[in-house]
Amino acid sequence: MRDLDVEKTHELLTRIMEFELAGVVRYTHYSLMVTGPYRIPIVQFMKAQATESLLHAQQAGEILTGLNGHPTLRIAPLDESYSHSVKAILEESVDHEQQALTLYKALLDVVEDSSVYLEEFARQQIGQEELHGLELRKMLRDIGVHTETPFKKTKKKKK
Repeated sequence: MRDLDVEKTHELLTRIMEFELAGVVRYTHYSLMVTGPYRIPIVQFMKAQATESLLHAQQAGEILTGLNGHPTLRIAPLDESYSHSVKAILEESVDHEQQALTLYKALLDVVEDSSVYLEEFARQQIGQEELHGLELRKMLRDIGVHTETPFKKTKKKKK
């Protein structure tokens, strides 16, 4: 195993905390803005996402302080599109989840082969972010929007 790059790990955990805390605000905002016939299940989904973002920020903060880091009081920048259609909210949510996925993959790159615990944490978060992206893409399909998955397409072998 290689030595853990503590400085890079601190930096990424701080960025993850900021991003997840911004997710709390983003998903809470979305839960308040949803209208239309699918409002109730989407509001429940958004509130669950806000709660989970807070948990992820707390987990990152616990790891950060365990590595003698100092948790941030900042949140990542939040862009407001002022478009609150279900389609816009879900598309923005897909983008948010993709950005979170990128952060957790960067963390995995830094901690891989240097900390089993941190590697497993990063992998678990990657799995959750991938699942959220899949769920959101399925929700978008119901309103006629087809988005690309973050997975590479492979050609099927002919038999």
